[in-house]
Amino acid sequence: MEMLYQYAWLIPVLPLLAAALIGVGLISFSKLTNSLRRLSAIFVVSVMGFAMVLSFAIFWNQFQGHAPYTQMIEWAAAGDFHLSMGYVIDNLSALMLVIVTTVAFLVMIYTDGYMAHDPGYVRFYAYLSLFSSSMLGLVISPNLVQVYIFWELVGMCSYLLIGFWYDRKAAADAAQKAFVTNRVGDFGLLLGILGLYWATHSFDFGTIGERLQQLVESGALSGAIAALFAVLVFLGPVAKSAQLPLHVWLPDAMEGPTPISALIHAATMVAAGVFLIARMFPVFEEIPTAMNVIAWTGACTAFVGATIAITQNDIKKGLAYSTMSQLGYMVMAMGVGGYSAGMFHLMTHAYFKAMLFLGSGSVIHGMEGVVGHDPAYAQDMRMMGGLRKYMPITAVTFFIGVLAISGIPPFAGFWSKDEILGLTFAANPTLWLIGWVTAGITAFYMFRMYFTTFEGQFRGKDVGIANQIKAEQLQAAGLAFGPGAMNPQELLVDPIADNHDAHDTHGSHGHSSTPHESALSMTLPLILLAIPSMLIGLAGTPFHNYFEAFIHPPGEVVEALQPGFHNLPAEELNEFLVMAGNSVGISLIGITLASLMYLRHKIDPAAIAEKIPVLYQLSKNKWYFDDVYNVVFVQGSRRLARQVLEVDYKVVDGVVNLTGLITLLTGEGLKYLENGRAQFYALIVFAAVLGLVIFSGVMS
Repeated sequence: MEMLYQYAWLIPVLPLLAAALIGVGLISFSKLTNSLRRLSAIFVVSVMGFAMVLSFAIFWNQFQGHAPYTQMIEWAAAGDFHLSMGYVIDNLSALMLVIVTTVAFLVMIYTDGYMAHDPGYVRFYAYLSLFSSSMLGLVISPNLVQVYIFWELVGMCSYLLIGFWYDRKAAADAAQKAFVTNRVGDFGLLLGILGLYWATHSFDFGTIGERLQQLVESGALSGAIAALFAVLVFLGPVAKSAQLPLHVWLPDAMEGPTPISALIHAATMVAAGVFLIARMFPVFEEIPTAMNVIAWTGACTAFVGATIAITQNDIKKGLAYSTMSQLGYMVMAMGVGGYSAGMFHLMTHAYFKAMLFLGSGSVIHGMEGVVGHDPAYAQDMRMMGGLRKYMPITAVTFFIGVLAISGIPPFAGFWSKDEILGLTFAANPTLWLIGWVTAGITAFYMFRMYFTTFEGQFRGKDVGIANQIKAEQLQAAGLAFGPGAMNPQELLVDPIADNHDAHDTHGSHGHSSTPHESALSMTLPLILLAIPSMLIGLAGTPFHNYFEAFIHPPGEVVEALQPGFHNLPAEELNEFLVMAGNSVGISLIGITLASLMYLRHKIDPAAIAEKIPVLYQLSKNKWYFDDVYNVVFVQGSRRLARQVLEVDYKVVDGVVNLTGLITLLTGEGLKYLENGRAQFYALIVFAAVLGLVIFSGVMS
């Protein structure tokens, strides 16, 4: 089996070669490469399939107890400085390889149906392959330098994919927003890496943790400085995993095609941040200040993300804020020392969130035939309703995902979220309370999403709702309707018909009166993802926690599990039942409220919003983060730029212009002394000598 590990480097390299080959083809032979659409897709999917099979083989060997495997080469050396590159295969990297390759493989199959009519079909597959390769390279990196290289590649690929439809201003702006926001976190990560190397003279994860602890204990390094370095490193995951306050890029990233939304939110970019916290756990766990910062950041992110998701009408943005909230759970778990619990939730979340996003893409795909290709209509849940009748496979799989994320047993999300809440309660009851309330809010907004989308009557032809959406678009763009202006209802006669006329670019997408179920290439990945969404949580039950036995902090010894069901001691069983009962109870309360408001219509949501306008506006305006950032950073930087321009124009340019003017005037004056007469030059020399003699005489 050693040969299997010796060729593990093929897992990230093969998708990279596939992306490079298609990229060269698109640059050199654009028409030919674009004409080989299906062949290119089969090639990329096959390569990822091979990487997935290899990943499963490695994972099985690790599960059977194979020792970690490291392959290194010396990359650079100068004096005492040595930098090695290579790859490491341990339990954590084996798990991440399986998660990334399985989700990427299914997303690539799904893409064939979703992007079938897009002219950038081949280019999208090249980007997907490069994105997957970058994430796979990151998870097997053996040191911080190599992690940082792939970290930046992941960020670059996200920029390309979020802005894939770059001719749409919203997509181009979202790509720039993601890129700039992540640069803030990445700069902090870089400073943290440099600080840790300065202190420990190492980029190796385990070595950094050991030496940092020794330095702090011996007094050679201040604990505050060590905490500063750890928090700076944590800034990288804060941006990548959309934690407060660098979360603002994630909802806007929905401007990219839905397959990449699924890949970003499930197994690549946002998972990279949680993975780095796990890799750096030997460093963080010895610094209480850093652990507190991590835990509270995660808890606040989970709560804020959930409260914003309540009022979202765009189905993809609702899921985006749910991702932000669930990532907060993972980060909070890491902060209270729940290494295994955080990674367990990362795994379960990867599968049910990928299914939810791909399910939303199936819904959007079906809606486009009715309302056109404008995302303002195709993605707005107010235009949906009753889709279960038209899209049964999508509805059933989406419902499974909703049950999983809401923490309903025995679905996957219940086991992982319950473990996090149990550990948090033991560490800090206040953090548990935040997580517990968030669990109820999560169940509420996810069932609101399901009921609004799949139950009730279909509203895709409701011109009144379409006019309301159009009016909101115009108001968001700054077009207010004053007292003397036309009423929006008068101005917007039939935006759905206008949308069809403006966006009819896909000949095979005829206008229809009802949505349709998606093709097999899109529904098959949904069905396959539904299986782990239901069952994979059973790997981490308190009765037989295979996951914790496999994934645990470095250096921690965990007793191997014996096959079979294990009875919990009475005290532990009671504790589990109480904690599980609390989490399920609050989820059921959220589900009941969602049912009364959006299924039974016994409670009017608008009436509640009128009674709590401050809280409603706080949620609707996303806690005003974007507004504050716009005033402070966007407009503030523009004001600063204008002031710098004034200084540049009046001071810097003024000095240069003054120097030029003096030179010009001096030249103009001296040119009259240059008349070509030797006698005149001799007179000037005589006068200069005479003046010098007189000056010398006076001074003496």
